[in-house]
Amino acid sequence: MGPHEARPLLEVQQLGKSFGALRVVDGVTFSLAAGEALGIIGPNGAGKTTLFHLIAGNLRADAGRLVFAGTPMAALSPASRCALGIGRTHQVPHPFDGLTVFENVLVGATFGARLPPAQAERHALDTLRSTGLLPQINRLAGSLTLLDRKRLELARALATSPRLLLLDEIAGGLTEHEVRSLIDLVRDIRAQGIALIWIEHIVHALMAVVDRLMVLCDGRVLVQGEPAAVMAGSEVRETYMGMEAEP
Repeated sequence: MGPHEARPLLEVQQLGKSFGALRVVDGVTFSLAAGEALGIIGPNGAGKTTLFHLIAGNLRADAGRLVFAGTPMAALSPASRCALGIGRTHQVPHPFDGLTVFENVLVGATFGARLPPAQAERHALDTLRSTGLLPQINRLAGSLTLLDRKRLELARALATSPRLLLLDEIAGGLTEHEVRSLIDLVRDIRAQGIALIWIEHIVHALMAVVDRLMVLCDGRVLVQGEPAAVMAGSEVRETYMGMEAEP
């Protein structure tokens, strides 16, 4: 990995979110350098996806501070955060099923990256080529296999020209062979210098890609650090024994 910028790309400070009496994200603090990859694990209900909603702007935080590339994000809409360079995928891919693969990616290039038509088309084609979807370019998104729907979810996010990509359990539901294919694709994305935060239950997929691992439990950061050291920790082993069961 190349040298990181002196100032973190993303700064998350004492972030909090409650739904009624339930504290879903509680004082989460971490930073991410440009080009760095952070993996997040934790049981269901740990606050992982809510954390993504807070970073992407789908939810507003009750407490704490989010700064991206030096810009405070509290007042920014999801579209403004996307324009700044934050892209995301969703746990369940939801492309525009009635549009072709190309049209789906073109939407990201046009409205996410805000490119003029000819440039958006070129960018969409480049994105489809880099994600292995060029052979499916004219297929309707609703007719794709699960792996290709996951690829399309990645392509749509990449078409917005992100500096940071939020990946929400993109390996879920795939066979072991398909997971390996997805790992290769995520490595290719990293090679473009894009920073990643990847939530995943399939821990070996994270271990193959990320620089750092963070464990969330009950909305709080249990531990974060070098991936092998985090997984070797007694608290994590006891809490997540059996977590890496394959689909």
